[in-house]
Amino acid sequence: QVQLVESGGGLVQAGGSLRLSCAASGRTISSYAMGWFRQAPGKEREFVAAISWGGGSTYYAYYTDSVKGRFTISRDNAKNTAYLQMNNLKSEDTAVYYCAAARRQLYSGSSAPSDFGSWGQGTQITVSS
Repeated sequence: QVQLVESGGGLVQAGGSLRLSCAASGRTISSYAMGWFRQAPGKEREFVAAISWGGGSTYYAYYTDSVKGRFTISRDNAKNTAYLQMNNLKSEDTAVYYCAAARRQLYSGSSAPSDFGSWGQGTQITVSS
């Protein structure tokens, strides 16, 4: 079982930027897709982005429509860490953000939380308008 710890959350003004990190321990995550989800008060947890590694320098990134062009997901397999760079933040981005590792090595872009088996504790992002 992999343990995930997020960091980098906080309060930011609309239009600002934040970078989240997700440090993994317990096993190597390079063979597994890593995802970011978020959950706003009173809402269900929703998919934000995911990244899988195709070997070498090949990565596949997936985004929900509302963050395309603003958020960038990346990973550093050598550091066993995933990142989420968030630019041009909007008030509707306010939520608790969770890092997750896919259950299986084969990943084809699923946005379902049930396809991710390990979760971090979450980090709060608050965007003030």
